[in-house]
Amino acid sequence: MPNRLASATSPYLRQHADNPVAWQPWDADALAQAQREQKPILLSIGYAACHWCHVMAHESFEDAQIARLMNRDFVNIKVDREERPDLDRVYQSAHSLLTRSDGGWPLTMFLTPDGVPFYGGTYFPKTTAYGRPGMLDLLPRIAEAWRDQRDVIATHGAQLREVLQRFDAPEVATAPLDAAAIARGFSTLAATFDPVNGGLGGAPKFPCVPALEFAHARAERGDAEARNIVTVTLAQMAAGGIDDQLGGGFCRYSVDAQWTIPHFEKMLYDNALLLGLYAAHARAVPAAAVDATKVAERIAGFLERELKAPDGAYYASLDADSEHEEGRFYVWDRADVRRLLTPGEWDVAAPHWGLDGPPNFEGRAWHLRVVVPLVDVAQRVGVTPEAAATTLETARARLFAERSTRVRPGLDDKILTAWNALAIAAYARAARLLGRADWAPRAFAALDALRAHMWRDGRLAATRHGTVVALDAYLDDHAFLLAALLECLQLEFRPADHAWAVALADTLLDRFQDAAAGGFYFTARDHEALLVRQKSGFDGALPSGNGVAARALVTLAELAGEPRYRDAAARTVDFYATRIERAPEGYSTLLLAQTALLAPPPLVVLDGDPTEAAQWKAALVARFGERVHVVDVAAVAPADVPPALRKGPRPARGAVAHLCRDFTCLPPITALPALVAALDDNDSH
Repeated sequence: MPNRLASATSPYLRQHADNPVAWQPWDADALAQAQREQKPILLSIGYAACHWCHVMAHESFEDAQIARLMNRDFVNIKVDREERPDLDRVYQSAHSLLTRSDGGWPLTMFLTPDGVPFYGGTYFPKTTAYGRPGMLDLLPRIAEAWRDQRDVIATHGAQLREVLQRFDAPEVATAPLDAAAIARGFSTLAATFDPVNGGLGGAPKFPCVPALEFAHARAERGDAEARNIVTVTLAQMAAGGIDDQLGGGFCRYSVDAQWTIPHFEKMLYDNALLLGLYAAHARAVPAAAVDATKVAERIAGFLERELKAPDGAYYASLDADSEHEEGRFYVWDRADVRRLLTPGEWDVAAPHWGLDGPPNFEGRAWHLRVVVPLVDVAQRVGVTPEAAATTLETARARLFAERSTRVRPGLDDKILTAWNALAIAAYARAARLLGRADWAPRAFAALDALRAHMWRDGRLAATRHGTVVALDAYLDDHAFLLAALLECLQLEFRPADHAWAVALADTLLDRFQDAAAGGFYFTARDHEALLVRQKSGFDGALPSGNGVAARALVTLAELAGEPRYRDAAARTVDFYATRIERAPEGYSTLLLAQTALLAPPPLVVLDGDPTEAAQWKAALVARFGERVHVVDVAAVAPADVPPALRKGPRPARGAVAHLCRDFTCLPPITALPALVAALDDNDSH
């Protein structure tokens, strides 16, 4: 069987098209071959921006000796975890059970022809090293075990499948989640906070945006501890090397607890989530507004410069490596920096970014991070903070221009529906909260690109490369896109977006919902049958699809006048209630959903004179932020306003507000001060 990856939609798979390994995609032909020949499957899961995936590829998959062993004894299947998160989730769970250790990428699993795993790990070197078996030793041992111990493997596989299926079994909740349970959940999260460096836990340190969003929502309600967690973490992250000090944009995580040295891949999803959070923080915390806004602007600059597709959608990621070295594009030799900068620029930039200290990258180079705050540098060199800031910007521009001449990291130019939905939501949220009208077209351009390419005959696709659209969408695609549409509807009401949101919600309930027990499966009911059909509410780097779906359905219930959406959200939270009580720190998004169920944010529907309604909306956003949902239909033809949002006749002059909660509205309010007073009264309860 030849290597079949050349025509794959995934750039990651095509990176392996020239390997001597007879790679195949996960498809019916590959699975049929395994059944026909009764060979075990060697499943390798990775992604294009992954450094250790590249290392294993260069060491093993490009090696003729290892390829011969793989081709002789195995059916070899390569999977892009970003295109097939369904497979990745199943086999990461299996890896954890088999090895009692965390997973990651590359994921290397050995499966029976039926797809049941019996051995696995992550990165394996070519020869035994680092306490890991080498591929040259491992492959013959696995092949021998398959020949000689097939019955034992089958027995263990049946047990593994049974355990995996129990992961999503219903658990009887001792009591519904109430406000006290949500507070306990925050206390558990807060106990992991690093008060010096920010973030949760130690090294390696991830942004953990879902948990920070939970803290941010509590900070919006006046929780000082939550506000401190978000403020310190966002400030320390922005000062660290995880944030590209020259070009903006965040790397996936830091290998140390101080955010200094990242793994250098830059993912669309991280930057989308962080753009929205920094923008929300800038509006909510005036003391942080200037710095947080600048970080949001740098993230947006990175997205537009590096990841934007011609049609307005966004590509998936930038590689960690360039010229076969991780971080090569980003790190500096001190002598080169000194040569490029003027003496005045050096005097400011060197202490600020730590260039006057020892190297921080592999003992030989400097990766830029803030070491001395700029205000202290200004005092040290005897200039005003404003002058130091101007000097630093000229130094930043000079170094950025020089860096732009280097060999660039590889671009994964596939377009993922779920990750684009996160970017759409972030731009819509940031445009609304920061008053950045110039960012609104970015949200709508990406949204319209998804509608044009990924939505066909009422079904959503998961991925696109060029003009080739592939794979049925997953829970995350539907839930994240629904949430993005709700953000867009609050930015600018377009009736077609409202109709699309309703269609997506109906799809969630029809094709993904566990109607008996509650919650949503990751794959639709007509999806390819996998080892198990998973249903997870746990947050990872991405918020859980169940949590996002539940939050969005609570909001849409009011906008669409459909209590069944809120009922589905409540059943989802109830399904996970016992798990949340047991380990609340992993369920921040579902805790946010339950917060909305217990105290639904009020909905304000604005109508009447479009200019005055827009002024009211801006005033409400400035005062209440995300504590109030505001939909302005004043510019929409009355016949195009959905029935649930037609709250009364449009006035002949002036604006009118309809303040609603729990499907009940107050009498129309025709003066902004009266509307603010009513909302202040709501805020106090």
